[in-house]
Amino acid sequence: MKNYVIGVLDSGYAGNIFSIQNALDKIGCKNFTVKKPSDLSNVDKLIIPGVGNFKNAMHEFNISGFKDSILQFDRPTLGICLGMQLMAKLGFESGKSQGLGLIDAEVKPILCDDKIPHMGFNRLKILTPNPLLNGIEDDEFYFMHAYEMVNYNNILALSSYGDHSFVSVVSKENLYGVQFHPEKSREPGLKLLQNFINI
Repeated sequence: MKNYVIGVLDSGYAGNIFSIQNALDKIGCKNFTVKKPSDLSNVDKLIIPGVGNFKNAMHEFNISGFKDSILQFDRPTLGICLGMQLMAKLGFESGKSQGLGLIDAEVKPILCDDKIPHMGFNRLKILTPNPLLNGIEDDEFYFMHAYEMVNYNNILALSSYGDHSFVSVVSKENLYGVQFHPEKSREPGLKLLQNFINI
């Protein structure tokens, strides 16, 4: 594994930071908690965690200065669950609010006949091969979300919940996003994190 330092963003809104760092420790990856915008200069790659509310998270980004710093960060970045959704232009959780605008997409409630939130293990239907997904084509990952990214240009994989298909992996230039939680997805999740580190 390459000797990169992976920053895990902690801006006050995400609740799965420890789990992500524990997963990175398991695969022997040096990681660093990014608590202020200037910390981004200390890392080679960035993970944006996500457990929480789109509007509240963007509020934290704006008041902390993280929004501008993330927009200027040109190294590989992985958004997890809400972290992926925050890359979109707009979110509609707790009202309409601006996202980071890194990906031309909107985040809207999942509309289907099955129970919401969507929780549990699910498979990926890979549409576009990418180093992030190497070796995990037949694996299952843990999802927990009530909102989805609606996007048509940067999709790497889809997943299905009942009769509803939704975007589960996106990529654009140095940006990667997964709707599931690799840190809660056992060995396949660790493999995906290793792939991200090796990109």
